[in-house]
Amino acid sequence: MRKRTTRLIGVVGSLALAGTLVACGSSSSNTTAPLRNAVDASDAKHPEWSTYTFTIGDNGGDGSQELAKLTGVFDNASYKVKFARFTYGPPLVQAAASGDIDLGSVGDVPPITGAAKEYGFKVVAANRSLTPDQAVENIIVPKGSKLRTAADLKGKKIAVPQGSSAHGLALNALSSVGLTPKDAKLVFLDPAAGATAFNTGKVDAWSIWNPQSAIAVKNGARILVKGLPPIDQTSSYYVASDTSLKDKTKRAALTDVLKRLSREFAWAVRNPDDYAQALSKEQGIPLDDAKASLAAYSNRVTPLEQPDIELEQKLADAFLTAGQITKKVDVKSITDNLLPAGYDSSKLKVTS
Repeated sequence: MRKRTTRLIGVVGSLALAGTLVACGSSSSNTTAPLRNAVDASDAKHPEWSTYTFTIGDNGGDGSQELAKLTGVFDNASYKVKFARFTYGPPLVQAAASGDIDLGSVGDVPPITGAAKEYGFKVVAANRSLTPDQAVENIIVPKGSKLRTAADLKGKKIAVPQGSSAHGLALNALSSVGLTPKDAKLVFLDPAAGATAFNTGKVDAWSIWNPQSAIAVKNGARILVKGLPPIDQTSSYYVASDTSLKDKTKRAALTDVLKRLSREFAWAVRNPDDYAQALSKEQGIPLDDAKASLAAYSNRVTPLEQPDIELEQKLADAFLTAGQITKKVDVKSITDNLLPAGYDSSKLKVTS
């Protein structure tokens, strides 16, 4: 197991994006956990699953690890789960391709940039916002900035996490006013470095998601461009390792993992105070800041649908045209639904 952990940290560290591997057993002493017995134990039907340990990619502290402890949703699973923390999507996709994680959620762009580099992974489900009228990411400017519209970004420095959904927002925002990346200066910085550059005035704008966006606005920053359609998607996507998907038995178990994850998030949406506490703890931010960004994490998990593929293909083509990737991506070829048609986690019955 140490070899696996070392390899994961090496992959992430090589991109200067420190990820943390956190172990989480499949059993809990909390007998009052609300989802402890919400899913039938699978040992009787699938004893072979007991040999598996699945690593779930936690993208930026989405609450999944704390919610697993709180709800007990994996307590009666015959397999074990662990969580690996990532600061944003591109290294998570790379880890899925290398087999260091089995499943994880990312924004709309990482699957595209990952596919352009011919990583071995698939998009297996959609994570749809329950508040699609609220942006989960924005382009923000400092207090006192004279920039008022996307057109004002011409010639300006924009901090962007490369290959992330915020990269897509910046690209589409420029395109919406007839600009290209050559008309502005995209400064590729991971979220932590982007925050420093933004707060010290080294960039004119920052394309970033919540809670960073919400916290910055709370501290005086202003939203220049909201991450909403038609400029931006409000959905994210689950990706999984090709290695896990190609093994029939492991694939079935991984589907169970995804369903349990979706169940814990369905419970969290209906228990916002507990959800905020989980986000606060995982991200190390004040509870009020966690509550302010809660909408960004309120989602429903469903299968991938044709409109999703079309939106992703349009975005992939835009990235190619803008020279942000060098290889054409066929989005349909990297999709492989794990969930049955009609599955919707927001319709699951969960105890409060």
